[in-house]
Amino acid sequence: MRIRVVTILLCLFGLLLCSCNSSAPQPEVVKSSHGTNPILPGYFADPTIKKFGGIYYIYATTDNEMLASGVPTVWYSKDFKNWYNHTMEVPSLESVNLRNFWAPDIIEGSDGKYYLYFGNCQAGCNIYGYVSDSPVGPWKKLNEEDIPVIAHNYPREGFPSLDAQFFKDDDNKIYGYWGTWVHYNGGYAVGELDTISMAKMKNAKNIPLEQTPEPFEAAYMMKKGDKYIFMYSGGSCHDETYHVRYAYSDSPYGPFLPGENNPILATNEDGTVHGPGHHSVLEENGHYYIVYHKHDYPMTRGGLSRQVCADEMVFENDSTLKKVEPGARPIFGDMASEVPENKALYAKATASSSYQLKSLQYDYEYQPSHATDDHNATLWKASNNTFPQDLTIDLGRMINIKRVMTQFEFAGYYYQYKLEYSKDGESWQLFTDRSQNRVPGSPMIDDGDAKGRYMRLTILGTEKTGLYASVWNIKVYDSLFEIPLQMRGKPSSEGPGTASTHQQLIGIDAKEMSQAVGLDSIRNHGSLGGKFMRNGQVALSVDDEGVKAFEFVEGALVLDRPVPKGLEWNGAYTLATWVKNPEIGKEGECLASWCDRFRYNLANSYNAMHYNSGNYGAAAHLDGHFDMGYNTIPSSGIWHHLVLTFDGVVEKIYVDGELDNSQVMVLASQIQDAELRIGASDVGEHFSGYLSSVKMYDYALDLDEINDLMKTSNPKFKGK
Repeated sequence: MRIRVVTILLCLFGLLLCSCNSSAPQPEVVKSSHGTNPILPGYFADPTIKKFGGIYYIYATTDNEMLASGVPTVWYSKDFKNWYNHTMEVPSLESVNLRNFWAPDIIEGSDGKYYLYFGNCQAGCNIYGYVSDSPVGPWKKLNEEDIPVIAHNYPREGFPSLDAQFFKDDDNKIYGYWGTWVHYNGGYAVGELDTISMAKMKNAKNIPLEQTPEPFEAAYMMKKGDKYIFMYSGGSCHDETYHVRYAYSDSPYGPFLPGENNPILATNEDGTVHGPGHHSVLEENGHYYIVYHKHDYPMTRGGLSRQVCADEMVFENDSTLKKVEPGARPIFGDMASEVPENKALYAKATASSSYQLKSLQYDYEYQPSHATDDHNATLWKASNNTFPQDLTIDLGRMINIKRVMTQFEFAGYYYQYKLEYSKDGESWQLFTDRSQNRVPGSPMIDDGDAKGRYMRLTILGTEKTGLYASVWNIKVYDSLFEIPLQMRGKPSSEGPGTASTHQQLIGIDAKEMSQAVGLDSIRNHGSLGGKFMRNGQVALSVDDEGVKAFEFVEGALVLDRPVPKGLEWNGAYTLATWVKNPEIGKEGECLASWCDRFRYNLANSYNAMHYNSGNYGAAAHLDGHFDMGYNTIPSSGIWHHLVLTFDGVVEKIYVDGELDNSQVMVLASQIQDAELRIGASDVGEHFSGYLSSVKMYDYALDLDEINDLMKTSNPKFKGK
């Protein structure tokens, strides 16, 4: 079963064939005139907006993790300005530890219960259903036997059942609309939900492609007067082509006619709204609001670090939508709020360090001031992923400090930290000690009773290895106020993440070896220790230039020590090697790997360095949307110094001391039971050629260090 699922995933995502080095214009500044967008702090996608009992809820895919495979989550708010996150309790499947909670939708049933629907592709691309007495759970399965509400191959063979959205008509019938990759799967699907069980569909049929021009995924149905408005996303979710379109009909089954003004929402001219799509609609007091996701800035490779936005959507008449003007005005800007003034808004902020993103695509600083601007497009991030890191806020005057709310970068993972206050910025007193915290949340809410001018946040660690000290917003209040749906998340049993040792882990060099010594075991001279064991055809040879090297035919050197914890998840690393490749293929040619490609195969969970001419010529993760190739392929038959680095934010490939390619990344490297291999991956992909030396570090070397290493490790250098 696992093999079939992996194959399905690879085939489906391989067929998207898009380039994520977007040619769209890049905004000069992130915070432009686009109102309060994004409305949520963090990486979330495929939002469904609902209002139950005077509270707004946004159900979304948790993004920026292994093909959008984060925890099932909901955001809620009473004023559409102050949002609170809750990780929902959703039971897993019996056959698989469920990680995909994609594109949720929720219905309030006639029985007063709430029905939640998620898609996933771990056990086939199916839609599963859950029920609860509350909009936030805990949830129970609709079918204890794990029977999907909408199964793969329904209503026709090969059709992937994902992205389901439900629509209740005036006669209380509920219709479902679903489908993804529909441009080569023959169009969307529509069917009627059985309102007695809420757990099965009937009367399903295909919506022909010609009725919904340029489709991709994310169907959404609504009604305006007597017209059924069928909305959907086109283009590719991985780049700037993603957009929202619509068609209309006199029936929930169609036939549908393409609407005017398509697309009604697309990447704007200054790039501040990049790749918008996969939306839902909120109707309130005769007004309509489209809630959608867009890409982050700087844009993470593959476009799966998305953020939720909201804008007004206007009808010209019952069958015609105007183009949406992103950020034209704040949503519900005049709505009263019980939340008092944020005393930290635009306060002067300083930090122990800040990250300067320098790559071929970007030059951008994650400044301390971003943490006090109350804007969810901007983020303070420390200069590296070491701890502790601190952020200090000058409130300008002495105030009463009753509550501090902190929105860390990842809402689904915990951060360990402490808060202190001071009158003079020199003598500090403890406000909150969460140095042993294991509970995630956004915002983290800390109450106390203090008086001071300065607040200092010291971040001591994170749940996942390699995550940075990073904050969307920190807010300070001089009074307490009501928090809707006060809920405390469950403590995590994982982590905290492993800190980097800042050492060289691996070191082997052929020129230091004697021809008389066998290769059945080679001592590792790095701090990890152990020995590399020969597996297959690897020999100690001298090439035609007189360079001593390891010659790989169809073999590997496998370390007899476990892959260190510092390389898991988003852990930083450097892999450096002198290599001579006689013939460069379009795939394979793995120089080193420390994750298993076969076992997980979710985006960015696999991590390895290659030397081929394909999409993953330099760094392999999943497919062309996430891998990194060479901009200029190093020539065959010549010795090259190749260095792959990742600092927790940017992945870079250097060729002979010069930066060749780079991309913003978030990894989710899975190292459990994996082996560190030189010359192959766990599924083969054998390198055929010469490696003179291999060195690996658990931190990212900078350019000066790389050039020094290139000189000292040059296999042609005869000196000591």
